[in-house]
Amino acid sequence: MSVDLSIDVSNIVAAGRIFERAGKEAPKAISRAINHTGDKAKTQVTRALVGQTGLKRAVIVRAVKPQRASLGSLSYVLKSRGGDIRLQFFAAKEKGNGTEARPWNKPRVYAGAFMRQGFVKRVPFTKPGMAGHVFQRKGKRRLPIAQAKSGLFIAEEMIKGASEAAFQSTVAADLPGRLDHELSRIFSK
Repeated sequence: MSVDLSIDVSNIVAAGRIFERAGKEAPKAISRAINHTGDKAKTQVTRALVGQTGLKRAVIVRAVKPQRASLGSLSYVLKSRGGDIRLQFFAAKEKGNGTEARPWNKPRVYAGAFMRQGFVKRVPFTKPGMAGHVFQRKGKRRLPIAQAKSGLFIAEEMIKGASEAAFQSTVAADLPGRLDHELSRIFSK
């Protein structure tokens, strides 16, 4: 039994010839192709993160920003800002023994957490200044209190699960065709 390992560089050589023929316009075409594909990938990542985290789309859009490719830097980077997300962003509702929220799109009751003063049956957000914030006591006494956090970080969620798969599959499927399209625009001039 014999096993042969070989490397076929014919595609790399052909691509090199195409870029050589494009000349000075090649970096522009590459940059446009990267940005177009990156924007498509960002859309797919946003959709995946909505389902993966349980956050609303508007929150994800505000938190995930692209750093687009340019002639000096031919890379497209999705950056996320923000830290531990507060429970108010996860459809929080007061329950009898605490507050229920849905981080990671799974319901969880945070015992002792509260949204406003009063009873559960009151109309939501009647207390001025509370506006949906979820609070938790820091000790056994009445004060101090702090806003309750979920333990979910958007930056961590971006690089795992469905969001990572969405980014990788979109880039793998769309970038070669888009690069071919951008180069053909140069050759048609």
